[in-house]
Amino acid sequence: MQTVVCSKPGSARKLELRIRLFCRNVLLDHWTHRSDSAFWLTCILKPWPMVNQARLLYIIFGPISPQDGQVVWQKMIEGPTDESCLKGLAEAIKLLYDTGTKEWTADDVISLVDELSVVPREWLLENNARLLILSGNNICFTFMASKAVNGRTIELAKLIVFLALVSEKELYCMDWAVKMMQKVCKVFSTPVERNNFLQSVADAFACAIMEMLQLVMSGDGDDDDRSFMNLFHLVQAQASFHKEVLYLTMNVLPS
Repeated sequence: MQTVVCSKPGSARKLELRIRLFCRNVLLDHWTHRSDSAFWLTCILKPWPMVNQARLLYIIFGPISPQDGQVVWQKMIEGPTDESCLKGLAEAIKLLYDTGTKEWTADDVISLVDELSVVPREWLLENNARLLILSGNNICFTFMASKAVNGRTIELAKLIVFLALVSEKELYCMDWAVKMMQKVCKVFSTPVERNNFLQSVADAFACAIMEMLQLVMSGDGDDDDRSFMNLFHLVQAQASFHKEVLYLTMNVLPS
């Protein structure tokens, strides 16, 4: 296991696959009670530093190739992915968060999620947002509140934009994203900080749209089609998001 944990991701693909299959088939997947799975997952992860825990989590639960079953390391970096690629990781994160064992504090799990989002390099924000949504409200809020407490306002604002984008693409209720922003906003201790955060969200929407527009204008072929659809969804997401903000502000229930 030390070989795959300490070497370059993908440099020992067959060994990665063997570790994944052993951990899933022998140690983790066959238990009736989630607490048993959590125990064994803890045994697998805890001997290692956080950065290695994140890599192991990706090896065991991350996306795999349908052709040979090997771990696909570039999946979260190359483009937006879907629920099937992230569901295993989200379930593992929920398992650690929900078991309430002394080995895993909320801060531990949030740090693990943060570390996971740069394995093997920084993920696309859309994929990060999708993972948080799949991980559930508590983990999503705690992750975002941590950024607020640590003054990472710009990152947080960008994440709000991509939570809205994923909600639009997957036809989730947009009021969820707005209420999540409202809840996170309360974490900031002063009106000035809250106002700066809300301004950052507005700016993040504008920047994301401009970046996608530039991508559409410079692209060609299939990539151009995907970029255009992403831009379309983002504009729709912004409209839906701000509509829900207006409902909330005016205290009007949508019909």
